[in-house]
Amino acid sequence: MEADSLSVEPTEVKAVPYDTNLYIGLGLSIASSIFIGGSFILKKKSLLALGKSGGVRAGAGGYGYLRHWLWWAGLLSMGFGEALNFIAYAFAPATLVTPLGALSVIVTALLSQYFLNEALNILGKLGCALCLLGSTVVVIHAPKESEVTNMEELSEKLFDPVFMVYVAVVVAASLILIIHFAPRYGSRNVTVYIAICSLIGGFSVLGCKAIGLAVKETIEGTNDFKNWITWFAILSLVICVSTQMNYLNKALDIFNTSLVTPIYYVFFTSCVIAASAVLFKEWNGLPARDVLGVISGFCTVVIGIFILHAFKDMDLSWQGMSAMLSASPGDRRDPLLEPNDSGGGDQMAEEEEGLITSEPLSYGSNKRAY
Repeated sequence: MEADSLSVEPTEVKAVPYDTNLYIGLGLSIASSIFIGGSFILKKKSLLALGKSGGVRAGAGGYGYLRHWLWWAGLLSMGFGEALNFIAYAFAPATLVTPLGALSVIVTALLSQYFLNEALNILGKLGCALCLLGSTVVVIHAPKESEVTNMEELSEKLFDPVFMVYVAVVVAASLILIIHFAPRYGSRNVTVYIAICSLIGGFSVLGCKAIGLAVKETIEGTNDFKNWITWFAILSLVICVSTQMNYLNKALDIFNTSLVTPIYYVFFTSCVIAASAVLFKEWNGLPARDVLGVISGFCTVVIGIFILHAFKDMDLSWQGMSAMLSASPGDRRDPLLEPNDSGGGDQMAEEEEGLITSEPLSYGSNKRAY
């Protein structure tokens, strides 16, 4: 066989320019992250001001923050950010918009250091990075929701037996968390309040999609605001958002903002993906590589959350690590080899000063607890 017969003509690949809509969606998503990240700071400052004024804190069941304008500014900032994020899905692919929601975590972490004087050690930052990385992997490999063109199709999916069982399980789990676990462990474990926010918040996104579909059909000429499903979605959205904000305020009042934000992002994103998958049957025909990607992403998230919880009380900084690594070999002493040298222990303590301390940090007050 001749060599010419085996040759393949090169194919000219033309660069496809990005559509303007993609840049619009990208800008809306970034702006959404800025507003949502800033809303956590505004709410936290309002809760701190309430605590200083002697009012009943949100963590103790108080609602005095409702009279503080800064809390309402934070709520409006979050609502505006969520609206921008919702609009962004109309211009850009979900695989671009959803992972960019992680930018709100970075915004909150940066602003909390300047406006709240909160600190997150190196391992905490590593845990945040792993949480964001795992969530991004999950979102990228997660199946896309099927198209729902009218309220009749949405009604059929809402009354699907599998989805109704899922709703019953989520509602039961939320009630158990609210009645049993929240009073006992809510002030000690950040995942309790965040789990309640996320489980209920997953339904709020579905309510937003239903309302958006009703608005779209109404603009096209079919008044879907006469449909009972539209008003049921509005009522469900109000209940879900109210409950979600209540327990999110409790978590922000007790724990460090840099700790609450990434865990809330991870849990909320996971619940939204699960609810959408059950409602829209997204997992049918999912390739094996995507299944593996979702599992890997969840494992990464679990590792990140473990690092956040296991090492959150350690005072570990870049300066301390640099001091330890830059010490010359002659200056390093092994206390096991010199048990009787009293000066050796003092020198070792000086070398490790600022690196690791065993004193726990109180995330409610951002000061050491003695």
